[in-house]
Amino acid sequence: MNRRVLSTLLCFAVIAGLLLCYNASEPSVSARPIGKTIAIPTPLGLPRVPIPADNSPTAETVELGRQLYFDPQLSSDGTVSCSSCHSPAFGMADSKPLSEGVAKKLGARNSPTVLNAAYYTKEFWDGRARSLEQQVEFPIQNPVEMAHTLRGVERKLSADPGYVAEFQQAFGPGPITMHRVENALASFERTMLSGNSPFDRWYYGHDESAVSDSTKRGFEVFRNPKLGNCVTCHQVNEHYALFTDNQFHNIGVGATEENIADPGRYVVTHRESDLGAFKTPSLRNVAVTAPYFHDGSRKTLKDTVDFYVGGGNSNPHLDKEVHSLNFLTGQQRADLVSFMESLTGETPAASTSSVWK
Repeated sequence: MNRRVLSTLLCFAVIAGLLLCYNASEPSVSARPIGKTIAIPTPLGLPRVPIPADNSPTAETVELGRQLYFDPQLSSDGTVSCSSCHSPAFGMADSKPLSEGVAKKLGARNSPTVLNAAYYTKEFWDGRARSLEQQVEFPIQNPVEMAHTLRGVERKLSADPGYVAEFQQAFGPGPITMHRVENALASFERTMLSGNSPFDRWYYGHDESAVSDSTKRGFEVFRNPKLGNCVTCHQVNEHYALFTDNQFHNIGVGATEENIADPGRYVVTHRESDLGAFKTPSLRNVAVTAPYFHDGSRKTLKDTVDFYVGGGNSNPHLDKEVHSLNFLTGQQRADLVSFMESLTGETPAASTSSVWK
């Protein structure tokens, strides 16, 4: 491995160690919400949101999570919030190939959208977090992103009388703990659902006028095993479409026969077969969340389609499903882009304002 890969591995190992130390010393304070559980509406084309038994969403926790999401106090210098890299202006993602953290430090990967992240079984490109709750800790402690400490966040929020009152209203008596912060942010993020796209209204709502003929042809290219066969990883079924298999694949981005720039899933599993493998992102809202891939290396949907048409970059760990699609005609490639553009769904109202209280 080259020095960049070893540096990345060391960085994640240090963060993992900090998490273990923190969790071992965390005081026993309930982080279970005390309010009335609310239902999260499910847009057309999506399944019911999975909810953990110990963090049912309430109006209070969702609204508290929304405030925390947009609050730069979670960063060490008060300049970076969750929304800095996952902005409503860009489909809850970022328009830059690599996002900037504190002191304008440049991250190592492209910021994925928060929309529909509730359906992922593992979070981050490499799947190092098991839940939306756990993923909160990583950017806060990352020296390039928010560069804070978990205890430091607790102390900063505890010095704000408004937050003290809101946390007690949401979780009951007791101090502000990181566990409570995590639960509030995760509950808000579970409401960030985007469906009812033109594709959904056509395919699930049976409205033939909802999409163009080009989009319909593009969907055939997308799902036909003899054409694009994209559904192998970006899955669709008769009831809903997540457009992900929740698995990890090496598609050749940032890889050559001699070198893999980013180890990807290998950081978590240490299995050689996972070198250069990254989580299959959902294609929902893909037209508004450019640039693409974990390194933000493709600027447009056309660029992305062309990458797949070329069969990715050959390397020892390239997924067996990735192969040349150079037999697709220019029209079929354009139709495939039209189909992906039809996946832009409705923007959750709570992404920009309070709707729960």
